[in-house]
Amino acid sequence: MERHSRADAETLLRRCLEDGQVIPSKHFRDGLFNEGLDLLDALCVLKGGQIYNEPEPDVRTREWKYTVEGSEPGGRWLAIVFCFKRTETVLLITVFSVKARSRQ
Repeated sequence: MERHSRADAETLLRRCLEDGQVIPSKHFRDGLFNEGLDLLDALCVLKGGQIYNEPEPDVRTREWKYTVEGSEPGGRWLAIVFCFKRTETVLLITVFSVKARSRQ
């Protein structure tokens, strides 16, 4: 897949959530378990979070990785790393908690 701008990646991510396919990898599911979260917590971040940083290339897979950040229902700030397999398919790679970003 080609590299997308942050805004375009957010739009595509939301489209995948509504009409496409979202694939949670084993590593992502393990991350949810380790953080004491479930898929509904992650969905809140995927639906309402923002991509603050430019995508990073994955040298192993040759795909662009994006990170969406936002607050889960319990108030914890999460980062979810994902990539697009196709325009309508997103792979959730990992999830972890981070300190909240300062509002700019």
